[in-house]
Amino acid sequence: MSAALDPAVLAWALARPVGDRWRGLAEAFAAGTTRVSFEGRTVEYRSLAEISAALTAGHGAENSAARRPCITLASFSRGGSG
Repeated sequence: MSAALDPAVLAWALARPVGDRWRGLAEAFAAGTTRVSFEGRTVEYRSLAEISAALTAGHGAENSAARRPCITLASFSRGGSG
């Protein structure tokens, strides 16, 4: 698995508030470290590729509503034979 990360995903995560888990992962990825601390606990990831995969999954999960197509059905009818 490659450590490549979509720049849009990294930007999304870095824009999160300080202390947010996604921002913590992004900061660790950008620093080239695999140890991430957030919410009072520390997690050691096996690789930067694993952090990249976690960020990509988190971005997809939190932004899935924005990608869903919105479909509206409109129906009109005229009353009478007019």
